[in-house]
Amino acid sequence: MSVDLSTVKRVARLARIAVSDEEAERMTGELNGILGFVEQLSEVNVDGVEPMTSVMPMKMKKRDDVVADGDKADDIVANAPNSDRNFFLVPKVVE
Repeated sequence: MSVDLSTVKRVARLARIAVSDEEAERMTGELNGILGFVEQLSEVNVDGVEPMTSVMPMKMKKRDDVVADGDKADDIVANAPNSDRNFFLVPKVVE
């Protein structure tokens, strides 16, 4: 895949970047170089290669997924203008 001058100008316009003709010419070459490198990467054989989350093998630290109320009900309603048994009291808005 290669990028031409009109594509560079269109992408710059979509990104709302002001690009002069000289800059667009330079960017065309740079973007084609980047796309060439990406095409090289797609040629690499990765059969049998395990996906990695880090360059160092390590176990992910996970916490137990425990359902809890947080034991913070009193702190949560502490600043409420009106509360009753850890529930917010609000005025009735629908008759």
